[in-house]
Amino acid sequence: MATLSPAAGLDVPLSAIDVSDATLYATDSWRPVFARLRAEAPVHFQPNSPFGPYWSVSRHADIMAVEARPDIFSSSHEFGGITILDLFDEFNLPQFIAMDRPKHSEQRRVVAPAFGPSEIARMAVEVRRRTQELLDSLPVGSEFYWVDQVSIELTTQMLAILFDYPWEKRRDLTLWSDWGGDIEAAINPATNLIRHQHMLDMTHALDALMAERKAKPPNGDLISAMAHSEAMGDMPFKERTGNYILLIVGGNDTTRNSMSGLVQAFNRFDSEWARLEADASLIPNAVSELIRWQTPLAHMRRTALADAEIAGVPVKQGDKIVLWYISGNRDEEVFPDAERFDVGRANARRHLSFGFGVHRCVGARLAELQLSVLIEELLARRLFPRQTGPAEYVPQAFVHGFRKLPVVLERH
Repeated sequence: MATLSPAAGLDVPLSAIDVSDATLYATDSWRPVFARLRAEAPVHFQPNSPFGPYWSVSRHADIMAVEARPDIFSSSHEFGGITILDLFDEFNLPQFIAMDRPKHSEQRRVVAPAFGPSEIARMAVEVRRRTQELLDSLPVGSEFYWVDQVSIELTTQMLAILFDYPWEKRRDLTLWSDWGGDIEAAINPATNLIRHQHMLDMTHALDALMAERKAKPPNGDLISAMAHSEAMGDMPFKERTGNYILLIVGGNDTTRNSMSGLVQAFNRFDSEWARLEADASLIPNAVSELIRWQTPLAHMRRTALADAEIAGVPVKQGDKIVLWYISGNRDEEVFPDAERFDVGRANARRHLSFGFGVHRCVGARLAELQLSVLIEELLARRLFPRQTGPAEYVPQAFVHGFRKLPVVLERH
């Protein structure tokens, strides 16, 4: 693999471009590389990455076309799953997002009611109360780290509620999320052993809750719903592990990194905050635009079940197809002036961050609710999180987000 410098993307051969390179994300320098792929090689083959050979699909329309054909482009863990990482060994974890129909549909139906309209309306009261309490506890005028004190705390609280997980141990969920979604740790033999131990610890802890919930009537939380369902009540150990980490990463990392992206987006384009102050009706659209602009999961992966074509480019049965949401969300053919963060963007909801088709994110409404409430409550207090120093980014090509982000809350 050729490691790309922060300025790379325009001055290297196409064959040298490897957008799985963690350096691109650690240095926030991925934009020109994907811009070049969209322009010159929207379906691009990289034979020598640390994750093995793979195809990159970087244009919005082509990503949607692949997602719309789950019969040809599989999500199943049997063929490699949903990330660029290949784990065909004891660490390969079945989970419903990494399954094809009909099993995917059967397990998704167990979880989906927890994110339906009535449940979202019920949770909205709790989300707002906890957001208010957290914001009121923060210092105004003194520097602190937004990722830990706001983004992680709010999303971990929500996850603890969804799981009915012991409140005093809720940061367990954060730890497991960080390790479970770390594809760089998974390709390093030393750190993968640590990662594996954390996944075992997680499964044993949640299995204990599963056993407790199975012995009692259903009470509405996700663990209880799984315990009392025919599709998920008696899953094998690895399948339980896979579904636990799916729900934790899906419910934690993605919303967390959009909450952190909020700071960066509104600091780079601070006139957009003034637009929300003047017109709160823009908030729902601003949330969609934020999720597009940040793109909290950089990619999803599929595996070709037969020889096929993508945008006229032939791919072979067994090929790894990586759908770069982070690039599709910057596609100028769909989002003019795509790098600009625009709370009034007319088609912001066309973003790919929640996926498309049968695997569209089951918790999308909850993520939107949490972000909307955070913006509403900041505006209600006339608070703005001013970024005071450089961000530290997650150094990997799957979870796209932040490790540290220093801010000062300003009152306007």
